[in-house]
Amino acid sequence: MKRNKYIIIAILTLIGFNSCSDDFIDVENKEVLTDSSFWQTEAHALQALTATYAALHSSSGSKWAFFEEIYTAMAYKADDMTNNTAETYSRSLASFTNTTEESGPFNIWRTAYSGIGRANQILLQVPEMEALSQQTKDVIIAEAKFLRAYFYFWLVTGFENVPLVTSYETDPESLFPGQASPAEIWAQIESDLNDAEPALLDEHSSEWRGRATTGAARALLGKAYLFQEKWADAESKLAQVVGMNYALLPNYEDNFNGNAENGSESVFEIQFTGDRSNGNDERQVFNFEVSPYAFGGWELFYPSQWLVDEMKTDLNVGGEPSDRVYASIFFDDPGSEMYSRDTDENVAYSDAAGSLDNPNYFKKYSFNVDTNFYNGTNIALIRFADVLLMYAEALNENGKTDEAITEINKVRERGNAVPITLGSMNQSELRQQIRHHERPVELSMEFGIRWFDLYRWQRGSTATESVKTTLENHNKPFSENFQERDILFPIPLQEININENLDQNPGW
Repeated sequence: MKRNKYIIIAILTLIGFNSCSDDFIDVENKEVLTDSSFWQTEAHALQALTATYAALHSSSGSKWAFFEEIYTAMAYKADDMTNNTAETYSRSLASFTNTTEESGPFNIWRTAYSGIGRANQILLQVPEMEALSQQTKDVIIAEAKFLRAYFYFWLVTGFENVPLVTSYETDPESLFPGQASPAEIWAQIESDLNDAEPALLDEHSSEWRGRATTGAARALLGKAYLFQEKWADAESKLAQVVGMNYALLPNYEDNFNGNAENGSESVFEIQFTGDRSNGNDERQVFNFEVSPYAFGGWELFYPSQWLVDEMKTDLNVGGEPSDRVYASIFFDDPGSEMYSRDTDENVAYSDAAGSLDNPNYFKKYSFNVDTNFYNGTNIALIRFADVLLMYAEALNENGKTDEAITEINKVRERGNAVPITLGSMNQSELRQQIRHHERPVELSMEFGIRWFDLYRWQRGSTATESVKTTLENHNKPFSENFQERDILFPIPLQEININENLDQNPGW
């Protein structure tokens, strides 16, 4: 064996000295992917697309970064929620005492730009891939543009003044861009979604359910118009979504218990599998975070007292709280019950009251999925009820108040709430009903909705509302600390330190 070993070494040495070529040392390492070795097959393109969707979880794919950093940063400043002050997650954001070093906004920034960077790679590489049909290219490119638009939506509503990066850069001189104006970011969002819409599929095959569709692009574009108060454009685009094959689920709570994932009410949602095999942990943890300590949960946050009081006014024909109220919160009411991990059954509020640390809890996503309380229930980003309420808002701002009431009633009646009588409200009254009843009661706790509603109503010119005044009127804890700078996240200090072309947001 030793002799053979030395012969091989000698031969290799001779090759090294006598060959006119050194190709033998340039053999491709097939265990390491490069631009030239990766972008070859349809499977490669779909892997890149999957990685772009994966950024919806966080830049690293960590569920903890999503639930304990990104979600809490987007939710805790709003009036529908109070945080458990014993827990550290985004605690300073909730009390409006955060600094530019707060980790939640940094995770939003880092995650959004990770997704944008991956989308930009697809837009660079996929058009040149010979192995793909043109139709496949078009669909993948459209999905990448949709995702890029969605991530820029996070950035422009959270920070406003952010770099606009639409190409994949490797030149170090190009890696430190300055900031674009919010108008430029909104224009890019509109451009990407208008490009994506005609190429996206109306529906994907069962193995690809959850990928962006025509309806998702239309809904996000309608939402972008709404945020910019382009009321006519918003009405027109959202009407297209309303005219598609979406439908409200008969049972409101099926939006949150895993029974109707990617179903008729789903326009776009983050996919979770719950897979825990081979070291995976692809679950979502809202059920732990909303559940009481007494039920085996972590009770990270609670519905605000204002929200609970508002929910109690959402009544059925018998004068009792509507079905959507009972499915949304766990509160002191004879009809309220919640699943307990400890007992593996639903427990009535009256039976648990003595062991609860807080008077009210969210119930959304608290449902049991398996005996370990681990689950893969998806997280809705846009559902059809939200589309109907956005459409109603646009109709109302366009002077079509009774038409708006008709759309709102579709949502109310599904939740078994008494419909609003046509002609009973004028435009101003219905505006307040939409802003401070219909949207929070239907959509409370849902990802990135309530805080950014409050943000846009202050930033807009139509019946402008001060966020601070709203928080004070709704008895938000620590609202006295709110300053005008808090309407935006600070540009993360980590980014300021490495990119001298970035300016900090006003007041920070």
